Amino acid sequence: MSWTRVFMLTLLTTLLILTFCSVARSAAVRDNTKAADSEGAARKVFTPESDASNFLKRRSRRSTRYYEFQAEQRVKIAANERWREKNEEQRDEYEYHVEEERDEQNERSRETNEQYREYHYDGLQPRYYWFH
Repeated sequence: MSWTRVFMLTLLTTLLILTFCSVARSAAVRDNTKAADSEGAARKVFTPESDASNFLKRRSRRSTRYYEFQAEQRVKIAANERWREKNEEQRDEYEYHVEEERDEQNERSRETNEQYREYHYDGLQPRYYWFH
């Protein structure tokens, strides 16, 4: 409990020093405000309704820079779409070509296997007894 007394004593001495100090007097807030000054301050802060509505009307239209940016974005998107379609067509053509090549290769290998089986067939069933 003794530390609370010491704490209170230091607070009181600090308060007394600040009260009688000359710096504290010069930092005090003067109480000579007038009602007219507060209204003038309110006039400076708040704008009339007509000015506010004109400001909002003026600011509601977007700048030409925004529309130029939008047009540029549309051009980029269209170019990107064309590029995507071109790549898609090329990929489809390549896949079709590869599929045709595979079919031809499979047909050739099937024909080769059939010819090989016919030539080497010796009448045994099943045919996997070709080689003795």
